[in-house]
Amino acid sequence: MKSIKTAAVSVTFFVLALLMGGCAASMQSRSVDLKESRLVNPSIMEKGTGDQALYRYVNPKMDVKQYTKIMIDPVLIEKQAELDAEDLANYQKLANNAYVYLNKELEQDYKIVQSPEPGTMRIQLAIVDADNSKPVRNVTSSILPIGIGISLVSYAATGKPTGVGEITVEFKGTDAMTGELLGAALDKRVGGKDVKGVFDTWHNADAALKYWAQRTRYVLCMGRGDKNCVKP
Repeated sequence: MKSIKTAAVSVTFFVLALLMGGCAASMQSRSVDLKESRLVNPSIMEKGTGDQALYRYVNPKMDVKQYTKIMIDPVLIEKQAELDAEDLANYQKLANNAYVYLNKELEQDYKIVQSPEPGTMRIQLAIVDADNSKPVRNVTSSILPIGIGISLVSYAATGKPTGVGEITVEFKGTDAMTGELLGAALDKRVGGKDVKGVFDTWHNADAALKYWAQRTRYVLCMGRGDKNCVKP
């Protein structure tokens, strides 16, 4: 009997991999609460369009081309005081990963510095909120007919499939020497039906951080007017 149950579980996850293998690890949420913006005054933010951040601000006087160096601050956790030890450890891992992803992307185009210098842009990133995926609910909503139906209803109503993770972050870019605000963004992404989200419950949130790091490089590349900018 035990071997039959084990085989059934193996078949379930094999089918899951076939069904979900090609799905995105994260996608943009339909909305985010603008009041969650703390790095900048929410009143200056405007709704983004297309694949832009849900809310954004761009200084009309900003000239990206004048910056050849970037200083990346340690990633902030805005609700740190509200988290228990386990959640704080998970958030901190996300924050550490986000810092690594930003460095990995931006060092391809800029000199990364640790203190303000002329021609330096300062990047600040804060994790506003995050939630892990719920594996059992995720599997059920991806394989069982009734679960698929519930997930479709949930997605139609909220833009978020059942059982997936999510994360909200905000960005702030300033002139490292003068403190002048160059740009800001508030965005939220939710998990897609990616099989890795079943085995690593924070995979969806982590994948979103990778996307935002790649997106930051892409936006700066476009701002410089470079050719062959890689869109994530």
